[in-house]
Amino acid sequence: MCSAAAAVVFETGPTAVQVEPRWAACLRAAATEAAGISVPRERVRAGAVLAFAVEHSVTLARSARGLRNDAFFAGRAGARPAVGQVIEEAVTAARLSADERRVRHLGYLLAEVAYSTDVDAELVGRALRLAEHLTWRQLAILAGVGRRDRVPMPMTALEDEPASWNAWAAREDVTDLQRARLLDPPIAAPRPGGAAMPRLRTADLRLTRHGVLVHRLLVLDVLRDDAVAAALADLGLPRS
Repeated sequence: MCSAAAAVVFETGPTAVQVEPRWAACLRAAATEAAGISVPRERVRAGAVLAFAVEHSVTLARSARGLRNDAFFAGRAGARPAVGQVIEEAVTAARLSADERRVRHLGYLLAEVAYSTDVDAELVGRALRLAEHLTWRQLAILAGVGRRDRVPMPMTALEDEPASWNAWAAREDVTDLQRARLLDPPIAAPRPGGAAMPRLRTADLRLTRHGVLVHRLLVLDVLRDDAVAAALADLGLPRS
């Protein structure tokens, strides 16, 4: 963990920022366990995901969000508390993330869940499975679609078979998001008689309920604007 985040959860005295003691104890236990990870880069990512959880927790607390006060932190019959399961799943996902840009948002997921009473461990597991194989560019596309009411997406039609390999791969990323039911409209079926199908525009894209879940729990609303712009550029589109 970075020194600032570690101070929040490990220091016993008053610090400039603090998180609720129950949550701090959970993060402290996870950090202590992660310190024993033998693969250096995985240990770095495990510490980072917990540090980002501290960062977002402080942001949520300052915005008057309260830590959840339900059974999330309590023991379950025959099982450990749900909070332990969620932390382990997020830390494991971070350890396996070769693209380390994802780690920040996995940490934000931890904080978001700790402050959201409408989310249980099973729902978190579903969100992590949905996001498991998403590339950074796909996360950026989801982020752009999710903020389309504030920053409109381009009206330019997407090419079905771009000439360059990079543009083709970016177009496949969009198709895979539709196939995974994260984005609407679904992939258009060929019309009878071979009639031409309308060209898809990024302005037409919407988050499905699956997409909203991933967008919300990974806090993609704060994913960097330059990442969204880079994804649109890969698709051969201008940022409107």
